[in-house]
Amino acid sequence: MNIPAKLNWGEWALRVAVAFEFGGHGIEALRIKEEWIPFFTVFGVSPETARDLMPVVGVVDLALAASVLVRPLVPLLAWMAFWGFFTALLRPLSGLSFVEFIERGANWGAPLALLLMVRARRAAVAQAPPISDSRRLD
Repeated sequence: MNIPAKLNWGEWALRVAVAFEFGGHGIEALRIKEEWIPFFTVFGVSPETARDLMPVVGVVDLALAASVLVRPLVPLLAWMAFWGFFTALLRPLSGLSFVEFIERGANWGAPLALLLMVRARRAAVAQAPPISDSRRLD
């Protein structure tokens, strides 16, 4: 795992939270969670095809969960934030209450917050002055 010398507990808390979120959803998708079938049918996908697609979605979610623990990459975090938002929005689009969308704010908010933290850290590192040669011991 990519643990820096000075541990950033806030970033690690988000990494674990995002990994658990996507890992849990990945496991549920592999188990073919029947309650999720209507989310596929919003787009005209048959229930049978939805059952076939759900394990694929599950494997992707599990891979993303693992990746965020190993090394949180900006493009993957952006996808996770989008996917979390999109799947939360599927609840009201499939006929559930809008509260179902609001309740799932962390599904996309946590990956988005982590993305912003990672980008800020990388920008700070890029702007840090280089170590001068005068500090070298010859």
